[in-house]
Amino acid sequence: MAAIQSTEAQREFSYSRRDFERVKSLVFKEAGINLADSKDAMVYSRLARRLRALKLHSFEEYLALVASSSVELEHFINALTTNLTAFFREPHHFEALAQYLRKNPQTKRIWCAASSTGEEPYSIAMTVASVFGTFTPGVHILATDIDSKVLQKARTGVYAQNSISQLSHDDKTQFFYKGKGAQTGRVRVVDELRKMVQFEPLNLMSPNWCVDSPIDVIFCRNVMIYFDRPTQRKILARMVKLMNSQGMYVAGHSENFTMYPELVEPMGKTIYRPVV
Repeated sequence: MAAIQSTEAQREFSYSRRDFERVKSLVFKEAGINLADSKDAMVYSRLARRLRALKLHSFEEYLALVASSSVELEHFINALTTNLTAFFREPHHFEALAQYLRKNPQTKRIWCAASSTGEEPYSIAMTVASVFGTFTPGVHILATDIDSKVLQKARTGVYAQNSISQLSHDDKTQFFYKGKGAQTGRVRVVDELRKMVQFEPLNLMSPNWCVDSPIDVIFCRNVMIYFDRPTQRKILARMVKLMNSQGMYVAGHSENFTMYPELVEPMGKTIYRPVV
């Protein structure tokens, strides 16, 4: 099998079309991610780092290791998971969350199903704290992700100072510590806000989710786009089943679930309510 040709210099590691197809098959099986053929260069770039770290010489050798090691399988999934996030990304969703909380002060559970490095669940927590005027509102915020490395960063709550540049002065002073000395140029989420969020690993393809119900609000943004249509419907159906009948499901800006009217109905821009 001929190696996939690089548009640049000869690649450092042997990487064939067969290797890429094996990667596609494995990441779909383990994480439900449907990689397009155009992602072959991305796959090479991200996994080549693991080959260097392990001092391996080919993707065939590396994939054999992944097949025999649960530890390396975790590194494999982490490497191929995209984690693009920011504080209050798609701000209309957090405005909608604030409105929902005011109308439903009895809200008890919020699930952020793709927490990445923590900016999204902390934005949810800031919204909750602002609406209720307390860091102890009685709302449990669960933040999950398949990538164990980003969860580790999320738990620390440390970010570059410019990542909160769009926040108001009051929000910056209320919700973040400003780094000093060796930490100059960084900020850290205040302890009270960090305690509002529980970070846990969770694979949406797993047959068992350790998630309590009923859930009032689910944020699952820009995740479903990586799944094929049958997988999307399966996961959405499982989530809706866990939701309060008056709950709110928040999707990503490029996700549309109007093709599943038996599961959800629109209640705003990429926001849905469960159909019961």
